[in-house]
Amino acid sequence: MGQRKASRDGDRKVGRRALLIGGTVAAAGSAVLARDELARLWWRTPGVEKPREAGAVDYKGARWVAASDANWRRADRPDDFGIDMVIVHVTQGSFDSAVKAFRDPGHKAATHYIVRQDGHVTQMIRELDVAYHAGNRDYNERSVGIEHEGFVDRPQDLTDEMYEASARLTARICARYDIPVDREHIIGHVEVPGTDHTDPGPHWDWDTYMRLVRRARTTPA
Repeated sequence: MGQRKASRDGDRKVGRRALLIGGTVAAAGSAVLARDELARLWWRTPGVEKPREAGAVDYKGARWVAASDANWRRADRPDDFGIDMVIVHVTQGSFDSAVKAFRDPGHKAATHYIVRQDGHVTQMIRELDVAYHAGNRDYNERSVGIEHEGFVDRPQDLTDEMYEASARLTARICARYDIPVDREHIIGHVEVPGTDHTDPGPHWDWDTYMRLVRRARTTPA
């Protein structure tokens, strides 16, 4: 979440552009692009609903608490948008306040996961869906966002239990989508182009975190 409330990410508008995809794009000789765009819009077609299991989680051991559907949008990742990044956040507040914010439709932002200081993991958005968390549409579509309970200016908030639990979570995400375990693909919110956020802040121990992710990546789930 960083040092101020996350900005709202614009959603894909389906209007005249979508209606003209078949004609305009095909006329340009780009039928493949038309098919790709239509595939990304399947979930907006009236009456179309991909089967979902209520309360299902992508990470074993996580607890499901649903974010408001105003804070994410339905997708079919990685089939429509490839996932190649994990983005690390710090809540700038308590775990409970982050959950409350992500369930509030007026907040207009949420991450897929929140990791508590004791290592408990809560999932609020399915990985196949696009969470509004990065402040950058392209990065939202290609990433999984993980919040961590605490404040960026309080190193004591970044507990060993939190690092270890988050590292196991990130390792499983990287394994699932074949994401390289490096700092080009596991980044902080502050590193997202165009953002004005500072999290995870100067006290986040990237060396320790990446070492833990690499270790977890080679450990059977």
